Amino acid sequence: MENVKIVATNRKAKFEYFLLETHEAGIALQGSEIKSIRAGQISLAEAYVEIRDSLEAWLVDAHIAPYVQASRFGHDPLRPRKLLLHSEEIRKLWDAVRQKGVTIVPTKVYLKDGRAKVEIAVAKGKKLYDKRETIAKRDAEREMKRGAME
Repeated sequence: MENVKIVATNRKAKFEYFLLETHEAGIALQGSEIKSIRAGQISLAEAYVEIRDSLEAWLVDAHIAPYVQASRFGHDPLRPRKLLLHSEEIRKLWDAVRQKGVTIVPTKVYLKDGRAKVEIAVAKGKKLYDKRETIAKRDAEREMKRGAME
């Protein structure tokens, strides 16, 4: 049985994008970064995934807060972090990103058997009217739940 603990989610991603497919990737971290992640000190709000030279995937602008007890051996909170994926998966992602309006966003970070993993999604940006539709659906569901409770 897998031991999974979700540490952070990117709630904005589902609102801003249509998520087409997801992949699981490991993250290459420094020592103090994993301690901060275990403490839940990570934010994916502005983060995205960049494919460099169609060979490497990097998690960019994910904020991992400095670990307090690391003192002077801390890390840069916004440094790019290499994602650990098979070259075949990176090639698939690279092909997807070359299409217009398609990007890769991290959707959640979790600990699986003690290792930090990030779920990334190939995503297509929503237009304003799509976002309005999402809000309308959410409000309708909320009203139905209220009606069922009464």
